[in-house]
Parts: sequence; structure tokens; C-alpha cells
Amino acid sequence: MPTDLRRPNRTFSIRQLCQEFKCTPRALRFYEDKGLLSPARDGMNRVYSYKDRARLQLILRGKRVGLALAEIGEILDLYEVDDGGAQQAAKSLKKFRERIVALESQKLDIDNAIEELKRGCDAMEKRLKETRPDLLPKAHEYDQVLRRQLEGA
Repeated sequence: MPTDLRRPNRTFSIRQLCQEFKCTPRALRFYEDKGLLSPARDGMNRVYSYKDRARLQLILRGKRVGLALAEIGEILDLYEVDDGGAQQAAKSLKKFRERIVALESQKLDIDNAIEELKRGCDAMEKRLKETRPDLLPKAHEYDQVLRRQLEGA
């Protein structure tokens, strides 16, 4: 019978959490050094609780959306406040909205950069057509190689 990962008294090894969340032991030790995780010890081994697992999940989600570790720490610290999670939710909401605004701004900057690069490519293709049309197929082939590399990444 499989063990329920959501059971509050369940413990996890560093290896189990690394496998589950596809992270490295070094990353978990780093989060511990930053005070974001606090596993118990069994001799030299770290023993992570259900609470540590939940915190790791929130850390990784926060990182994925671009929150700084300090911001993630502020949110996690509010979990200890006994108000049904209201302060944590309010802080999270504020940080999430700030991050949305920042990402939307970055997206606009990226869209503008892409358009500028496309205009530059169009101008260079036009110039090459007039001066060195023999080089154009190579440029197109190179573009296709780059696109395949990006898709594979």
C-alpha cells in the first residue's frame, strides 16, 4: 500500500524531496542556510517534515514566478501567525500583483525588442538581396538551426 505524501506525520529524506521536486541537495541546503527550511537531524542526516515539504513547494513556486528569496521568506514567516492564513494570503496577494506588473512590463520590453530585431533582420535581408544574395540561404539555414536548438532546450 503506497504511503500518503500528504499525511502530516510523514517525514522525507533529502533524496526523496530532491527526486519529487527535481532539485539538488545543494539547493535544499541553501534554503536551509537562508532559514527557509529547518529539517530535523537524525545523526548526520536531514529529516524533512510535512511542513518542510510544503515550504519547499512554496519556495519553488515563488522562485518560478520570479520572487526573491527574501520575499518568499516573508510570506513563509507569516504562516506561523495564527489567523487562519489571512496575513499570509494578504502578503502573497500583494507580492503576486507586484510581480504581475513587473512581468507585464518585461513582456512589453521583450515584445518591443523582438519587433526591433525583426526590423533589423528585414533591413539586412533586403541589403543582402541587393548586394550578396548568395549569403541569404545560409542566413535562413542558421535561423532554422537556432530555432531547433531553442525548441530542444
